[in-house]
Amino acid sequence: MAWEDGGSREADEGRSGPGLQASVLLESRPASACLPPAAGMFGDSAARGADAESLWRRDPGTRCEAKSCQTGEISTVEAAVQSHSSRDAGMQTDQSEETIQNLNLQKEAPVDYAGLLSFLQGVEDVVIKELNKNWRSHAFDGYEVNWVDQNETVFCLHSLSCPEAQDQKLQVTSISWNATGSVVACSYGRLDDGDWSTEKSYVCTWNLDRRGLNPKRPDLVVDVPSSVMCLAFHPSQPSLIVGGLYSGEVLIWDTSRIEDPLIWRTGMTDDTHTDPVYQVDWLQDSKHSHHFQILSVSTDGKILVWRTQRDGQLTLVEGFALVAQQIPWSMKLKKRTRGETAVGVTSLSFSCFDPSVFIIGVEGGYSLKCSTAVETAAVPRTGSSVPLKAPAEFAFSPHGGPVYCVSCSPFHRNLFLSGGTDGHVHLHSMLQAQPLTSLQLSKKYLFSVRWSPVRPLVFAAATGEGEVQLFDFGKSSQKPAVSVKQASAQTPVYCIEFNFKQPQLLAAGDASGMLKIWQLSSDFIQQGPREMNHLEQLANEVTD
Repeated sequence: MAWEDGGSREADEGRSGPGLQASVLLESRPASACLPPAAGMFGDSAARGADAESLWRRDPGTRCEAKSCQTGEISTVEAAVQSHSSRDAGMQTDQSEETIQNLNLQKEAPVDYAGLLSFLQGVEDVVIKELNKNWRSHAFDGYEVNWVDQNETVFCLHSLSCPEAQDQKLQVTSISWNATGSVVACSYGRLDDGDWSTEKSYVCTWNLDRRGLNPKRPDLVVDVPSSVMCLAFHPSQPSLIVGGLYSGEVLIWDTSRIEDPLIWRTGMTDDTHTDPVYQVDWLQDSKHSHHFQILSVSTDGKILVWRTQRDGQLTLVEGFALVAQQIPWSMKLKKRTRGETAVGVTSLSFSCFDPSVFIIGVEGGYSLKCSTAVETAAVPRTGSSVPLKAPAEFAFSPHGGPVYCVSCSPFHRNLFLSGGTDGHVHLHSMLQAQPLTSLQLSKKYLFSVRWSPVRPLVFAAATGEGEVQLFDFGKSSQKPAVSVKQASAQTPVYCIEFNFKQPQLLAAGDASGMLKIWQLSSDFIQQGPREMNHLEQLANEVTD
């Protein structure tokens, strides 16, 4: 049987695959066609081709499986992450063996003590010579090392008020710190127009160190039947306060007695002032160093000294009277009416170097140097129980209006400040009549001026424009170093007071009845180098 080439190739291809089983399918034919021809009967013929179908092409599943594999759907979310805090951290790698060995070698290095001793002995004389030279040097006189960071701000630490006084629209007339520096007191009254004599007023205190301080509720409120014009704490007993009234009376309160703090008073006698008392102070008794007397100043021209008695009365022991005819000046007081001899005293400041010397300011615009050691009797004689003396020794160049405040320097025996209604501050030397310098701080009245207790070149002033000004002569002699707004332009500041125990605190009271405690920066409490030399130069200036 003959096979077509195509058929045989397909069959071979079917058998070529390993393990394939191929079936050759032949077409159905008649049986006779399949029989071979008889012998001698052979002839050429062409048989039809046979097809052999490949099973592996038709059914791949018999040999292998086709499958696909897919993971489940992946979920994604976009989000921003930010840490809420940060922290700096240092990281140090471990020291290498070489570094450790070098350190060990350094530690174990021998010290040549003999050579060190020889060196120190060789330079000893030179070092001692230089140290002695530095010890005798004055290059750093007055300089103190300040380890505190400099802070140029001045801010309000407390705003204190008394509701009862503000309801009556009373004004803060005076301020004082107690001996510990922790309690501040203020008096309420009126310095403007009004019937002061019949109006009730108050003395209030606040302890700034007290836990739970209520700025709108004083620790103590003392009712007073007349306007309180001034007050002062005792220099060593923290609970005692002396006050001067519009009526001319002088009172002493003990703040430790809550129910009835009034313990001494002058009463209304022939010795009592006949005009309002504008300043009070405590004087050390010359005979008993532990005893203090009370000094009062009034526009009736009298400066009176009182002593406490066991019956609760203040008794007059000494007095001075300012009489125009006995004041040593070349110019008379301005606008003095005929027959008027008394010179109204508005302010007083004692010298910090001589307790017998004091400066007063008067209504006529003058500042006067006075002494408690005088023996000259004042004329005309009055009905006082003790003879009054004439204390004035020298008159200084006047202001353009009444002098409301004077302040003696705590660092120089001859320097003092004065301020008045002309808005000027005069820096005076007690050795000459003309001021060393004159500064216009306000276009309105100037009610208070105070030297700093710790800075020789610094002073504070209270103006009629509602400002508290801090001057530093070391920086400028013409303009303030700092000016802070205490109140509105229509609300004058009447009084200011430094805290001697806590010099960073300055209290200021105004016409609105508000008492503010200002925190001063380190610039105003740290004395600079050569500051005393600068102050001495100011004092030595001579004016024509």
